[in-house]
Amino acid sequence: MNYVSTRGKAAPMHFLDILLGGLMEDGGLAMPESYPRFTPEELESLRGLSYPELAFAVLSRFADDIPADDLRALINRTYTAQVYCNARDAAKTGEITPVTTLEPGLHLLELSNGPTLAFKDMAMQLLGNLFEYALDKTGQSLNILGATSGDTGSAAEYAMRGKRGVRVFMLSPDGRMSPFQRAQMYSLQDANIFNIAVRGMFDDAQDVVKAVSNDLAFKRKFAIGTVNSINWARVSAQVVYYFKAYFAVTKAAGEEVSFAVPSGNFGNICAGHIARMMGLPIRKLVLATNENDVLDEFFRTGVYRPRGTAETHATSSPSMDISKASNFERFVFDLVGRDADVVRDLWAKVDAGGAFDLSATPYFSKIAGYGFVSGSSSHADRLATIRATAERYAVTVDPHTADALKVAAEHREAGIPMVVLETALPAKFEETIQEALGRQPARPAGYEGIEALPQRVEVMDADAAAIKAFIAAHVG
Repeated sequence: MNYVSTRGKAAPMHFLDILLGGLMEDGGLAMPESYPRFTPEELESLRGLSYPELAFAVLSRFADDIPADDLRALINRTYTAQVYCNARDAAKTGEITPVTTLEPGLHLLELSNGPTLAFKDMAMQLLGNLFEYALDKTGQSLNILGATSGDTGSAAEYAMRGKRGVRVFMLSPDGRMSPFQRAQMYSLQDANIFNIAVRGMFDDAQDVVKAVSNDLAFKRKFAIGTVNSINWARVSAQVVYYFKAYFAVTKAAGEEVSFAVPSGNFGNICAGHIARMMGLPIRKLVLATNENDVLDEFFRTGVYRPRGTAETHATSSPSMDISKASNFERFVFDLVGRDADVVRDLWAKVDAGGAFDLSATPYFSKIAGYGFVSGSSSHADRLATIRATAERYAVTVDPHTADALKVAAEHREAGIPMVVLETALPAKFEETIQEALGRQPARPAGYEGIEALPQRVEVMDADAAAIKAFIAAHVG
C-alpha cells in the first residue's frame, strides 16, 4: 500500500517509511492512497477473533510491506494479558479491552488497563515494538520527539524505555498535567528518556514538534521521528479496538453502533472514522470536547478557529486542553475529496494563526454523511456525570470519559448501541474525583506513592531552536 500526503507535495511512501518519519516532507500527514475495505462477509468472518487475531486482520491491510509472519509475531508479542490486563475488571477476565454494559444500549469500552492506565497504551506498546523491528532491519537509530497533554508522554516512554536505538524527547506543558501524570513521566530514570516541560500550553509544545519536524536538514541529521498521533502507525493501531467493541455489542451482521469519544487532538476519533471508512457499520461518531471546544464549534458551524495560548482553558480534563487538533487535517482531507490543493490552502490560514470557514461550501453539508455529531462539556457537567455514573452504575469514570458520557447522552438513539470510549483510569485525576465523590479513587497495585518518587525534568521555553540545541547536545 502506498501512503500519500494530505498536502500533496511529498512522494508516496510505504508503511515502514512513514513509521519512522512522522510528518511527511511537505509538512502534511500520511494517509493511505485508498482505504482497504471489508465486505460485509469479510467483516462477519472476524467475529469471535481474539484481540491479537483481530489486530492482525486489520493492520495487515495497512502494513503490507512487513512480512505476515513478522507482523503477526510483533502483534502477538504486544497484545498480551500480562500487558493489558493489569487493572480493574480486565485483571479478572484476562480480556483485552473488555466492554462494560452500564445499561441496555449504553456501554463503556475499557481502554485503560495497560501499563500507564490510559488508552494511549493500546497503540504505543505496538509502536515501540515496530520501531525496534524497523531499526533492527536498517541498523539505524531514532530520536523521538513528541508532545503530550498528559497521557501520550507516559505511554510513549513506558513503551520505548530500554528499546535498542531509540531515545525519547518528550515535551509537556509545565504545570498543566495532574500530579499523577507528571510523576508517571518525570520519575523515569532511564538513560534514553528525556522530559522537557515547556512554559505554555500543549499547543505550544505541539507547535515546537511540528517546527522541528519541518526542518528537514535537522530531521535527517538527527533521525527525528514522532510518537504523537500524527504518526499513522499509532492511529491505525487504534482502529482495532473499534472492531473489537463492535463485535462485543452486536450479534448479527449489519447492525449499527455509535461511538462517543472524548477528543482533544482528534487522533482517537480519527481511528473511528477510519474504521467506518473500512466498512465497520458505525452510525454516529460522537465527538465530545471540554471547554476547549474548537472541534465542537467546527462540526456545528463549519468554522475551524484554533485558539491561542491565552484563549486555551486549563480544565479538569487536562488531556483535552488542546486547541489545534493535528489529526483533524486527516478528516478534512477526506471531507474535501482528497484534494490536497484545498487542504494546503486551508492550513496556510491555520498555520498563519487564522481560521477557515466551510459553512457556505458544499463540504459542510457532507459532514453528516461521515457520521459526525458533537457536543461539549464543562467542569460542572463532568462532576455531575461522575456522580451520576457512580450512583447509577457503581462505576467510577475519569473526567475525560465523563465528558464523553455527557455528550453521548445527547445523541443516543433507540435500538442503536452507544459505546463510550474510556480513556483513562480515575486514579490519574484524584483531585477531580475527590471533588465529585468526596473520596479518592482506587489505585491499581504498584502505583502507590508514585508522586513521591524522584523526578527528572528540564523546564524550557517553547522555543524550537532551544529544543533543537537540547536534542543535539544529548545525542551521542
